[in-house]
Amino acid sequence: MLYGREDEQAAVDGLLAAARDGRSGVLLLRGEPGIGKTALLDGAVARAGDGFRVIRAAGVEYEAELPFAGLSMLLAPGLDRLAALPGPQRRALERAFGLAEESSSPADRLLVGLATLGLLAELAADRPLLCVVDDLQWVDGASLDALLLAARRLQAEGVVLLLAARTTGGAADRPLGLPELHVAALSEADATRLLADRAGPELPAAVRTGLLAQAAGNPLALTELPVTAEAFTAGPQPSGGVGALPLTSRLLIAFHGQVTGLPAATQTLLLVAAVEESGDLAVILPAAATLGVDAEHLAPAEEFGLVTVTPERRAAFRHPLLRAAVLQRAPHHQRLAAHRAVAGALPDGDRRTWHLALAATDPDPDLADALERAAVHAERRGGRGGAAAYERAARLTPDREGATRRLVLAAEAATEEGELARAEALADEAAARTDNAFAHALLDQVRATAHFWRGSYPTAHRLLLDAAAADIDPAHAARMLFQAFHTAWYAGEQPVAAVLDRLAALPLPEDDPLAPLARHLPAAVLPALGRPAGPLPAVRETAEAARRAGAESPVDLVQLCGATLVLGRDEETAELAAELVAEARAKGTVGVLPTLQFFLAEAELFHGRHQDAEVTATEALALARDTGQHQWVSQLTALLAYLAALDGRTEPSAASLAATALATTGPQTAAPAAGHPWAHWALALHDLGQGRAGAAADRLHTLTTGPHRHHVSATRAVPDLVEAAVRLGTPERAAEPYERFARWTAAADRPWTAALRLRCQALLGPDELAEAAYRAALDLHATTNRPFEQARTALLYGEWLRRTRRRTDARPHLTAALETFDRLAAHPWSARARTELAATGTPTTAPTTTSSLTPLTPQERQIARLAAQGLTNRDIAAQLYLSPRTVAHHLYKAYPKLGITSRTDLPATL
Repeated sequence: MLYGREDEQAAVDGLLAAARDGRSGVLLLRGEPGIGKTALLDGAVARAGDGFRVIRAAGVEYEAELPFAGLSMLLAPGLDRLAALPGPQRRALERAFGLAEESSSPADRLLVGLATLGLLAELAADRPLLCVVDDLQWVDGASLDALLLAARRLQAEGVVLLLAARTTGGAADRPLGLPELHVAALSEADATRLLADRAGPELPAAVRTGLLAQAAGNPLALTELPVTAEAFTAGPQPSGGVGALPLTSRLLIAFHGQVTGLPAATQTLLLVAAVEESGDLAVILPAAATLGVDAEHLAPAEEFGLVTVTPERRAAFRHPLLRAAVLQRAPHHQRLAAHRAVAGALPDGDRRTWHLALAATDPDPDLADALERAAVHAERRGGRGGAAAYERAARLTPDREGATRRLVLAAEAATEEGELARAEALADEAAARTDNAFAHALLDQVRATAHFWRGSYPTAHRLLLDAAAADIDPAHAARMLFQAFHTAWYAGEQPVAAVLDRLAALPLPEDDPLAPLARHLPAAVLPALGRPAGPLPAVRETAEAARRAGAESPVDLVQLCGATLVLGRDEETAELAAELVAEARAKGTVGVLPTLQFFLAEAELFHGRHQDAEVTATEALALARDTGQHQWVSQLTALLAYLAALDGRTEPSAASLAATALATTGPQTAAPAAGHPWAHWALALHDLGQGRAGAAADRLHTLTTGPHRHHVSATRAVPDLVEAAVRLGTPERAAEPYERFARWTAAADRPWTAALRLRCQALLGPDELAEAAYRAALDLHATTNRPFEQARTALLYGEWLRRTRRRTDARPHLTAALETFDRLAAHPWSARARTELAATGTPTTAPTTTSSLTPLTPQERQIARLAAQGLTNRDIAAQLYLSPRTVAHHLYKAYPKLGITSRTDLPATL
């Protein structure tokens, strides 16, 4: 019987009902210890009944550093379904759980999360699945990441994911982006009913009043605190007495009392069970035997209800606080002995190593070596925990040099795991212990990464340049300079040029994998900054040369895609990025996809493939959110804002998307959002499309003259600035940005860039040269595949012709522009073209040519296109990292929107 939990139970019952209909749902219960979260989970399991498959796990404090410990416990019942997963996902999960040989390269953590989603969907194939995870605050970071990713992607699998976490402590004590329900204290009436049910009506009034006051609506306190006149009185508690302690401390004291009354051997066995994280009696009993305790000594604890033995032969404590009380009350030497005993009962492996480490009191070189191996295992399996293992290994290493080396490794691992404060502390400690130049360079790189993610771009840039300038191998220096280029991009033009000069001068041998990239990057970017550079080879030649030299693809080749955009080689970006996206999907290198897809979406947009760009950016945005890549969340949301400005949609609007992009920064970042330039271009384009030339000119002038003027979006926003400034009668505002833009177009040496320069010249005058410039621009546009820009030039030319009273000459250009805008669904621009045509005396009608895909969401559109190519639902799911049932769900939603009834109609419809 649960008192006062009607709302919480109704929320859970709603999820169970939806799952019976094939819909998935997630709910995180948060509350203080003892507030009733576990009781709500148990109630959900009971109400689910035989109609649900149930899997459950709970976080354990001692296993918080063991990668994938929680996930392996949760998914153990489904491991026989691994063969149903796509190859990369199956292999990632097998590596995470130690079921396959490790690779020399780290596993992609995102793949483990996607595999978790796939396995949950497989377990729900026959009947709905209820997945329960308690004490989320103690679940290891790798398992938590995988669970969160799966939770955010659950849609139509028939899975209910119920999670419970304390309000304080642990990795889960932060916003997780999931639906949450706060489990509050019971009302006085419900607390009174619960106490009466537990203690009976004969409880003295003074004791009842005191206990209700002390418990403050906490159900565990009402059921576990001692009910005696000596323990509680109606009056105030003396200062410093038991009643003055926090509630959790009083509960621990109550549990202490329950344990103290047990036989000594039973207390020892409970301590071993508390130390052993999984509750597996096959480990606990042999470990306890080494301490002189037999299985029969578990009986008193079972009789008092302190532990229960599950059908799977696991010992489960009645409440996590009881486990904590057992650990807390045990003397230090007994806890160490229990860890040693558990280690002795475990086979060789990382769990055994961790228990030995927790029992160690003196330096131990062999154990330190084993911990370093455990750290390497964690990294290769794609899990967290490497930093803790390296740090503990350093503490157990007797020689100073070896300990310092492991502290450096711990700092690097902490950076990878996003623990920036820990990484900096470890870096400072290691730096104080060594004079080695290479070690100091690596530590500067750690500090630089921390500063970069906090938005301190100049500091990060300086640290990386210092590190690369140290007396280190050129190959290591090259990698630091590539990272420095990333920091410089947000710091300004001069830092960008400085790092590229250093990269160009680096004496890399020809057979170094990074040598082709180190030559290409300066040649591609420096001319865009007005600096001379060497010859620029085709990006495909550079990519192939890097691959032949041993570069890791696609990870090492990502920056090539961005570099080609800087100098306007968009067609090369489109080709290479599409190729690398396909390669990343095939290899399972999912973490790099948001970066690649951002560059691909930019190229698709610039080529007038607006729907393709939206599909690509939408998928990339979901992946960036799943992996916590806040930089790309901001950039991709801003790019989607630009697309919204193009078609003038109201939901979501360009303004709302841009606001989201500008507000999106990492949890430890104070600098402007990475999507700042794209977001402001989107807002300016929206203003320009709505006829607000003044607001557009203000935004664009700031963008094209500010510290980010070298960014791709800022460079290409100059023609918009020219148009807005001319409309306002203030062309001088665009003079300096246009001069830089003209130099950029000359360096780019592309027909489409020359066409845009001519369009700007036509706008800026003199008026007698405008027609020749417009005509030359349109001739160049005709040789390129950029329909939106071609239509905008035609629109401006038509407007100019109409203003000069040449209405007949204006009509064909305005008509051509209108047809293109309608085809691209660029509604604000269509409206403007219609207004101009009407002013020439040509009647216009509402647009009749719209894409058959217009009603579809980007995800429905992507799924429908793949289905039209003949891919099965399982194939599509593997490619888009969804479950097959979710794919089917989106297809069935798409059919009526397209006016068809089955997938066989898709090829003709699309």
